[in-house]
Amino acid sequence: MGEQARYEIRLKGHLDTRWADRFEGMSFSYGNDGTTVLAGRIVDQAELFGILRQIRDLGLHLVSINQMDERRRRT
Repeated sequence: MGEQARYEIRLKGHLDTRWADRFEGMSFSYGNDGTTVLAGRIVDQAELFGILRQIRDLGLHLVSINQMDERRRRT
């Protein structure tokens, strides 16, 4: 508990990279399904909720949030 975790947050639509400063530390990628994936390490729930608040304040449509299992990726 309390450790950083890697998350992928999927948003509807292709978010312009001009919004990157609002999601500092997160990388952007674009899906063929018309979504944007924000990916990166998030320190704790407070930081995660801050990102979700930004998404809400910008009027973006949240599709999914996934915490990635890094143990699986290392093997």
